Amino acid sequence: MMSPSGAVRDPRERWRERLHDPVFWTETLQVVKTVAAAVAAWFLATHVFHLPQSFLAPWSALLVVHATVYRTFSEGARQVGAAVLGVVVAWGVGNLLGLDATAVAVVLLAGLAVGTLPWLAGQGTAIAATALIVLTTGFAQDGNMLLMRLADTGIGIGVGLLVNLVVWPPLRNRTAISALNALDDEIGDLLQTIGDGLAAGRAEDEVADWIDRTRVLDEDLDRAWGLVRQARESARLNPRRSAVELRNPKLWMGLLKREEQAIAETRSMAQTILHGTGEDGEWISAFREPYVVLLRDTGAAILAADPMAILEVRDRLNRLVDRLAEESTPRLWPVYGGLIINLRNIIDAMDEVAKANPLDQPPLPFLRADQVSGTSGERGDQMSGA
Repeated sequence: MMSPSGAVRDPRERWRERLHDPVFWTETLQVVKTVAAAVAAWFLATHVFHLPQSFLAPWSALLVVHATVYRTFSEGARQVGAAVLGVVVAWGVGNLLGLDATAVAVVLLAGLAVGTLPWLAGQGTAIAATALIVLTTGFAQDGNMLLMRLADTGIGIGVGLLVNLVVWPPLRNRTAISALNALDDEIGDLLQTIGDGLAAGRAEDEVADWIDRTRVLDEDLDRAWGLVRQARESARLNPRRSAVELRNPKLWMGLLKREEQAIAETRSMAQTILHGTGEDGEWISAFREPYVVLLRDTGAAILAADPMAILEVRDRLNRLVDRLAEESTPRLWPVYGGLIINLRNIIDAMDEVAKANPLDQPPLPFLRADQVSGTSGERGDQMSGA
């Protein structure tokens, strides 16, 4: 990995960042829980209930443990249903045809066909795979083997549900907070870039790049909305006390709406600059020079999450409007007015974002309190989900 300056970063530095990355810990915990559920299910099926060939227990546990408790019940139910149907299909085909090439083909066809049913949409491969494994690893013509396979599946289901519900039920707030904290920085950086570009002269290809960057910001915004929805879903059926706030994250949704407005205004600003280059006459220095400074300072205030600095820029923008009223440049006034309105709307939108950011992250698991005490901010703790 290369640093912005082009130097190779120290691997130890990368690992330190990794260990303090909330997304990394969220995913790591989920992997550990999934493995633990699968192993526990296998142990119960094999050593406690003494079921033969108890591979379906860990298989079912793997299917059940999802990223959220709600999805464990909703998606897990469909996937477990697919596993049960796979067992039944294998038992039925095995009893009718035995184990040969024809039976394998029929099992796969039947599994994929059942997977086309609306409730099982997308589960055809899971049904077919389960049926194929059960068929090829042995079956019996009586009902005992079917019951044992279903018992394996039931153990895996129960263990998976219990582990995901009781052992640190996942709250997907870390990824959402990271995305929210990053988005306003990207907006601030783009505003500074536009200010630098205006100071150096407006090249059309450069303005087009600014517009393209706003489209990238739109994609980041959509991703942030998706992560907020996932965090909200993770609070459903979640017994943790901190899940209550996530069930209706008004703060996050309000911030995203403001950032959405700022991105739209930034794109409009870039397009106004692009069209304004074709107008007759040069931009007067009484507008260009202070406007460039205001753009840069707005970007810096957003990057610093400093609401007082943002308010100060707004006051300076109002004073610029008063001074421009005395200038006689009627042809370019629509351009000036459009850019002023764009910047004012950005300032008004990002003021509240700056007050809320940086949002506080929950404590990182497995790290000592003294390691993380200095990493948390004071703002946004009402949504930390700790």
